[in-house]
Amino acid sequence: MSRVIRTKRAYEPPADDDGLRVLVDRLWPRGLTKEAAQVDLWVKEIAPTNELRKWYKHEPEKWDEFRRRYANELATHEGEVAALEEQLDGRVTFLFSSKEEHLNNATALKEYLDARSGG
Repeated sequence: MSRVIRTKRAYEPPADDDGLRVLVDRLWPRGLTKEAAQVDLWVKEIAPTNELRKWYKHEPEKWDEFRRRYANELATHEGEVAALEEQLDGRVTFLFSSKEEHLNNATALKEYLDARSGG
């Protein structure tokens, strides 16, 4: 299975080259309609827990610890993670609502999946 995962804010308009659009947040992006979002798949069950999200607060100095804790959470949802991986083929865009464009759960999930697949 060949895949290319990108990350993008859910508030950015959909693009022709987004491929499968996967919302990776636990909460639906505030103020965004389903029509505007054009989400193909919403994987809220493997998004960071509310406790982890509130602890992290997108504080850059907590990034490494956030990724470690999130990886531990993902390991407890092996079935859901495997089910997601089965659907990721070709171009995939992980959508997130954070204003933090790089140090967010979409990036952490992409890195986690890339490490699992040896990519």
